[in-house]
Amino acid sequence: MAELSRHDLAVRMADLARTVATPRTVDEILADVTATATELIAGVDTAGVLLVAAGGKFESLAGTSDLPHILDELQMTFQEGPCMQAALDDVVVRTDDFREETRWPSYSKVAIEIGVLSGLSLKLYTADRTAGALNLFGFQPRAWDSEAETIGTVLAAHAAAALLAGRHTEQLTSALSTRDRIGQAKGIIMERYQIDDIQAFELLRRLSQESNTKLIDVAQQVIDTRA
Repeated sequence: MAELSRHDLAVRMADLARTVATPRTVDEILADVTATATELIAGVDTAGVLLVAAGGKFESLAGTSDLPHILDELQMTFQEGPCMQAALDDVVVRTDDFREETRWPSYSKVAIEIGVLSGLSLKLYTADRTAGALNLFGFQPRAWDSEAETIGTVLAAHAAAALLAGRHTEQLTSALSTRDRIGQAKGIIMERYQIDDIQAFELLRRLSQESNTKLIDVAQQVIDTRA
């Protein structure tokens, strides 16, 4: 990869920032982030994103090849590795040469066999109960310096923003769906029993309390049993 001027780098980062603000899926934005990492950071041969949820469930996303997914699977199998460490603990985890790495012996051995010698993992601040990391891999040792870490950290911030925006959208969609279903159930009750809006909602609320059932579930039952 040719070296980028600071101006070119700033322009590319601005382009990437705009993709977060446009109506695109989280997967599409994360794919842009990992592709941009291979473009902007010399020595990055492949990149991906690892998310680790409560209970150890994980997702391997936006790999620029199959390799990041394979490496994520290995880390989950061995329960060790730089991506997990960045997601769960450290902000930046860098390995200059896996042949000299002692922190994750099982993972490092297999990474070397696959041909990966350098690794750079950067924490994604995803909030809630999900941790994440942007993970960069190189086939050559000692691929990166502090400037590469800085660029990677900015890219990780873009990835985290996409994840947070996606979670907000999902929550908003869920809230709108809940409101609509409760409104539909109220309309059915109003028509069926010839009562007003407030009385219909009070009836739903009382049914919810008396049956120890969520209000949205009671509303769905009303909708499902409509004659």
